[in-house]
Amino acid sequence: MTIAKIMVPLDGSDLAEAALETAIDILREHPATTLLLVRAAEALRPSGREPAVDKDRAVREAESYLNGVVAGLRECGITRVHTAVWYGPAASTIVEAASVEKADLIIMTSHGRGGIGRLIFGSVAESVLHGTRTPILLVRDVTSPLLPLLGAVEAVSPARSGATASRS
Repeated sequence: MTIAKIMVPLDGSDLAEAALETAIDILREHPATTLLLVRAAEALRPSGREPAVDKDRAVREAESYLNGVVAGLRECGITRVHTAVWYGPAASTIVEAASVEKADLIIMTSHGRGGIGRLIFGSVAESVLHGTRTPILLVRDVTSPLLPLLGAVEAVSPARSGATASRS
């Protein structure tokens, strides 16, 4: 698989930015690859003003944030970086941006929530996974607990199962 463009969706959080480390590692191995940073902007709370004013403010804030990230990447020697701000909900925006921008790989983070946490908060990563055919590399939050695999069977060592080894 040739990777010409890697897309990293960012939301301004440290968790989302953790995906940049993985992207940088890949970019160092493939210097001709372009990094695309995408931010979904959305005016979440009505301010009482005209909706277009809130939308413009959200887009400007997102552009400013991405410009700061780009400046930091350039200091690290990463120069093939483009940015795009899309207005709308995160998951659908990421899916649409990956398609329109022709991304070869999406690298994003996940909280690693399961059960009730996923039910309450939803999972942008899971929604993106189900909404795109673009390959996704998920970088898991290192602080989230590991859960047992569904359907996993506990391995039983020969000593625990009562089996004995014979020596010849």
